[in-house]
Amino acid sequence: VYQVFETVAKKYDVMNDSMTLGIHRVWKDILMHKMNPCPGTLLLDVAGGTGDIAFRFINYVRSVRQRQLQRKLKHHQNLSWQEIFESYQKDKFNSLGDSQVVVCDINREMLRVGKQKAQHLGYSEGLSWVLGNAEELPFDDDKFDVYTIAFGIRNVTRIDLALQEAYRVLKPGGRFLCLEFSHVSNPLLSRLYDLYSFQVIPVLGEVIAGDWRSYQYLVESIRQFPPQEELKAMIEDAGFFKVDYENLNFGIVAIHSGFKL
Repeated sequence: VYQVFETVAKKYDVMNDSMTLGIHRVWKDILMHKMNPCPGTLLLDVAGGTGDIAFRFINYVRSVRQRQLQRKLKHHQNLSWQEIFESYQKDKFNSLGDSQVVVCDINREMLRVGKQKAQHLGYSEGLSWVLGNAEELPFDDDKFDVYTIAFGIRNVTRIDLALQEAYRVLKPGGRFLCLEFSHVSNPLLSRLYDLYSFQVIPVLGEVIAGDWRSYQYLVESIRQFPPQEELKAMIEDAGFFKVDYENLNFGIVAIHSGFKL
C-alpha cells in the first residue's frame, strides 16, 4: 500500500478529478459543512497528505471569523473609521481564531506534495505536517476536537486499531468524521459502477499516471471495504456514541460520524 501511494502521489489530485469527474471536491465540501468547525477548533486530519481537507478547514474557519467580525461591527454603528480599520487589521493577523489543523500521513511523498501545494496556495498559518501511522498515532490522549480521515481508512491494515487511536486522541466531546468510498445499494447503478471502476479507472491510471497496477489496487480496495452498517458497528465497538452515516451519490461514498463522550 505504501508503495502505491509513493508512486501515485504526484498525480494524485489529477487522478482524483479524472476518476470522480471532479465530484470528490463536492464530497469534501459536504464533509466540511457537516463538521462546521468554529474558530479555536483543533483538527487532526489523518491520511490527508495532499492537504485537501486541511485547506478547506482553513478556508471555512476564516470565513466564519470574517462573518463574526462583520456582525460585531454592525452592532457597533458608532465606531470610527479608524476603529473599524484596526479591527480588520487585527483579524487579518489572527484569521483562524487559534484554530489549527495537523495533517498526519504515513507516506513522506504524499506529505511532500501537500507541503508544496500549501506553499503554492499560500497556506502557512495554523497548519502543521506530521509523519505518522493511523494505527499508532504520535499524539497524546484527549488532544483534538475533531478527527477526520478522507479516502484513507480503507488503506489501513487494521481498521479497528485506527478507530481505537482516533478515539484515544480525541478530547471528550470530540468528533470523528470519515469520508470513504462505500457500497451502492441500487443493483443497476452498482453494476454500472463496477463496469466503470474495473474497466475505466485502471485505463485512466495508465494514461494519466503511467500506472495501471496502482489504480487496479485502488478499485479492488474499495470493493473489499466493509459496507456502511458494518463500518458503523466497528466505529461503535471503538467506543464512539451517536454513530451514523450519510450516503452520497447513492452510496458511492458515505460520511460516517461519531462522538467521544
